Amino acid sequence: MAWMINGMPGKMATEVYLLAQERGVDVVPYSLTGPDISERICFAGNIGITLIKPQERFCWVPELRRLYPDLACVDFTHPDARKENVERYCEYGFPFVMGTTGKDGEVLEQIVRDSGNIAVIAPNMAKQIVAFMDMMGYAAEQFPLAFSGYTLEIVESHQNRKADTSGTARAMARYFNDLGVPFTVDQIEMIRDPAVQEEMGIPHEFLPGHAWHTYRLLSEDGSVLFSFTHNVNGRRIYAEGTLDAMAFLEKKVAEGAQGKVFTMMDVLRG
Repeated sequence: MAWMINGMPGKMATEVYLLAQERGVDVVPYSLTGPDISERICFAGNIGITLIKPQERFCWVPELRRLYPDLACVDFTHPDARKENVERYCEYGFPFVMGTTGKDGEVLEQIVRDSGNIAVIAPNMAKQIVAFMDMMGYAAEQFPLAFSGYTLEIVESHQNRKADTSGTARAMARYFNDLGVPFTVDQIEMIRDPAVQEEMGIPHEFLPGHAWHTYRLLSEDGSVLFSFTHNVNGRRIYAEGTLDAMAFLEKKVAEGAQGKVFTMMDVLRG
């Protein structure tokens, strides 16, 4: 399969593109980009990539189909573009990996199923963090209400260009709900101010690319504190997980899967 990495020249899309090149994955020199990007071409290593604006993509689809009959897509664009991009991938029959986070996951999944397309859609592409989340999901199933009476604090910090609340934090909030803790996603504390982030201890060089999460559970009388933390500096861990998702999706295409949505937990399980 040939892969179109959408979201260039964004940092996450670029990281995936470079790692894919390094590992010999067939990546095409085209990418969907945002309406505010003025460049026509960007570079990943020594490869020039033609940037396609939203209003131009209809003109490009026939050419892309001709050049790459087995084209699939990776999406690291913008939360506001997620739904429309998924609709177009499904309309054109492009399997895809959705790494862009957002709040409309159930809507996207239904679009994929109705179209007969297949996709990996995940709020977090880092396998190790996904494994941690799966453990928390298991705890929520097996030990419901185990933390009844506790209060929860979730703090997440990302680079200031990340527009939405962390999808990982939102998913974790649901698990803690099942464990008996009342909490809404609106209560998640988003940190995007670089000055505050440096005070937290985030290395200066990683202010443009990091993902720090802390979940604190405090008992009703204040005598017991549980704290879970996963701090990521840089984007490599997400790019590695994305390539695993791409390989997984290629396998599912070869098996003839249709109308299915997979998660990173499916990728982990092979």
